[in-house]
Amino acid sequence: MDSIRNHRDLIAWQKAMDLAVEVYRLAEKLPMREAYGIYSQTTRAAASVPANIAEGHGRQGAKEFANFLSISRGSLAEVDTFLELSRRLNYLAEADLERANGLADEVGRLATALRQSLLRRP
Repeated sequence: MDSIRNHRDLIAWQKAMDLAVEVYRLAEKLPMREAYGIYSQTTRAAASVPANIAEGHGRQGAKEFANFLSISRGSLAEVDTFLELSRRLNYLAEADLERANGLADEVGRLATALRQSLLRRP
């Protein structure tokens, strides 16, 4: 992590931002009646993934950063749940979700790997 100057250098953050943008794009397809429901919850959860990665990186210790990465994984699970709910309610098609699901999986793997490397540090 010596070459990491700030959170923007983290691939996990970069991919999480891509996911957030994709989720906002998908949320635009939701019906207006969901503006304060699924739309709000999904976009909030998606934005929280890179925000928690950034906040964790800005903290002083590896354990704190690892905790924020764990929180970001929880937000990923929320995003997955709301996107699946949107699919089941026929607001979004399976094909609509492919990119978001792929990004969510990738962010999850990156966050987990980063967290494990932080916790192995002396």
